[in-house]
Amino acid sequence: MRLEEKIFVLIEKIVLIVIAIFTVIAIYQEIIHIFLAGIVKLGDLLLLFLFLEVFGMLAVFYKEHKIPITIPIYIAITALCRIMVLDGKSLDPLELWSHAGAVLLLGLSVFLIHRSQKNSIKE
Repeated sequence: MRLEEKIFVLIEKIVLIVIAIFTVIAIYQEIIHIFLAGIVKLGDLLLLFLFLEVFGMLAVFYKEHKIPITIPIYIAITALCRIMVLDGKSLDPLELWSHAGAVLLLGLSVFLIHRSQKNSIKE
């Protein structure tokens, strides 16, 4: 491996570790927030789920040195659903429909990705 490649891999690993540390800190802060508030809200659970998905994506990348395209799509779907659930009443109807359409398109893209992967395995 050339020196430039080694430097790139080192930087990549450092950034992954930093993102993992920040994700753990964010999870810790959210759990503390829940305990201090004395109540668990749906938004809190969805946020923890988002953090967990980010952490899972880091774990997959660290093990396999690649990120399956579906993981960021799942994160995007969860984030959009969180916005729709928490801010749905205050969102403009067009904005709400736009978010719902985005979720539908992202879900369709995951379906098509899985379907194309199944077809490529059969061949």
